[in-house]
Amino acid sequence: MSERVRKTRVLFPIGAKLVIIISILILVSLGAVTFLVSYLSTQDVQRTAEDNNFTVNRRAGSQAEGSFMAVQTAVLLYLEMLDRSPMERDLELEWFFFSRNQNLAAIWVDRGDSNTMLIPNEHLFFSNNISADSVESYFSSGFGAVPDRMRFFNAAPDFQLSLISMNFIREGKEGNETIKVLFTPDDLSDSFGTGINTSFIITGTGDVLLHPDTDLVLGGANFSSLPIVETMRQEGDSNRRQIVYSDEAGIKYFGTWYNITGTDATAITIIPHDVVFEAVQGITRQNIFLTIAVLFLAILFTWFFSKTISSPVRNLANAALRIEGGDFEIDLKPKTHDELGLLTESFGKMSSALSIFGRFTNKDIAVRAMRGEIKPGGLHKHATVFFSDIRSFTEKSENFTKLFGEDASNRIVMWLNEYFTRMVDCVEKTNGVVDKFIGDAVMAHWGTAYSAGSPEKDAYNGVAAALMMRKSLMEMNEGRKKEDVHNPPIVIGCGLNSGIVTTGQLGSEQRMEYTAIGDPVNLASRVEALNKPMGTDILIAEDTWNLAGEHFITEEMPSVTVKGKEKPVRVFAVVNFKGAEGPQTLAQVRELLGIIPPDLSGVDTGSEEKKYKIGGGA
Repeated sequence: MSERVRKTRVLFPIGAKLVIIISILILVSLGAVTFLVSYLSTQDVQRTAEDNNFTVNRRAGSQAEGSFMAVQTAVLLYLEMLDRSPMERDLELEWFFFSRNQNLAAIWVDRGDSNTMLIPNEHLFFSNNISADSVESYFSSGFGAVPDRMRFFNAAPDFQLSLISMNFIREGKEGNETIKVLFTPDDLSDSFGTGINTSFIITGTGDVLLHPDTDLVLGGANFSSLPIVETMRQEGDSNRRQIVYSDEAGIKYFGTWYNITGTDATAITIIPHDVVFEAVQGITRQNIFLTIAVLFLAILFTWFFSKTISSPVRNLANAALRIEGGDFEIDLKPKTHDELGLLTESFGKMSSALSIFGRFTNKDIAVRAMRGEIKPGGLHKHATVFFSDIRSFTEKSENFTKLFGEDASNRIVMWLNEYFTRMVDCVEKTNGVVDKFIGDAVMAHWGTAYSAGSPEKDAYNGVAAALMMRKSLMEMNEGRKKEDVHNPPIVIGCGLNSGIVTTGQLGSEQRMEYTAIGDPVNLASRVEALNKPMGTDILIAEDTWNLAGEHFITEEMPSVTVKGKEKPVRVFAVVNFKGAEGPQTLAQVRELLGIIPPDLSGVDTGSEEKKYKIGGGA
């Protein structure tokens, strides 16, 4: 970027200074208020959340305690009634008992010395596909009981059903008996379901007995390593308090516990730290949004207050940068009637003049020269040079003159401009530079002002552009008839050659143009002239073929002895991209374009300046 453009930039404009000052005042004042509100609200919310967590935990623990006691009481009552029955198992009593206690799955009585009895809930077994043998095997696995305390075990992993095993000792009519009960905790689903607070029960060994996430229960999860469980074991039964801890994933929780009386089980209730302070965060977000809104309004006010001066100046600066980048199509209209308005109007006229100027020269080259990317003087570059020419242009021009008279020139220019627009588009899409228009001819090159990175890539782009031109011309000629003199189809010949050329800005102090000169340029022009006698539309010289021929379907034509060359020049007709749809031979290209195959032996190359001779001889 030029020094002149840099000088027009302002580091701290007036509008920016006003916006910064007002923004700082608003942010400091509202930020302090937001901080105080958030801090005080956090203290209140934390106390409320802890009290609520205590309440939920005690309610869940009390309900679990009552449910477990109810199961034990029902089982003890049933066994007392069974002791008074003359039969070891009273099926009618058994049916009546399980119909009133449908959550009980089975009762196991172990009197010692292998004297055991299984009392199953047949209906629950059948509905959940549980076999008596699997239950008996589970009860016989060795989970024992201790006096004066119920022990609990998670039976869900063994049966893939939410089942709890309760073990306790009962004094029966023949002595102490170990009683094991399987039951479902369905009546506890409300207290231990999903909610803001999560309550769950663990056994004395840390196994999860009841949890809202059934996958943890069925998978036999163990929470012994949770910090709250470790703290609970350290502090014992009497110190039930609120603690804050983080799990292995780093998520912070508030937690409390309730030791269920007469059991080895504990009810734990937790709530995520983020959930507790969600309301506070919401208030903080609202305050932040309010701050942003106030700040936005203040910025708008300041902006509109200062833009009467800064906006026109900024528009002019942006327009200058766009012009420096090569964009001359700028619509500037003065919005004030002061000096800035006059300056804006003058700047708009200048951009219009530059836009018109850009159509009479290569705008990209001019912009790059303005930026200093193209230095005065010549440079040697390996380039691929392209020439094209319209077949029978003189005849077509004469027909225009005969048909349209005084309007012929306008018709010819419009006809050519449509053609040139398509050709230039093909060159620019392949990173090439249009050097000049010589009547109906086009000169372009690749690897000069721009390069794809290597001579091979530049040569490939040049040949690809020629094939794109063939396709574009076929699309343009659709609907045109060969005999239509009002809007005749266009057929061109293209010639390409590669080599070391001299590039630079040639001309006088009043007028200069960026071009390429040298023997490869002359040879490219002469190769283009060979298309007509050889019945081709795209010819490339041997140097171009050596660089990029592997990517294209080509057919070698007879070698040509060119004036000024000691050895015959090999030339190749380009058929298509390799692997692409379309013509695969030169004969198919001629048929596609309506070119009559010539008799190369009868071609007269001396009708004009004898620049070449077909054949390998000198």
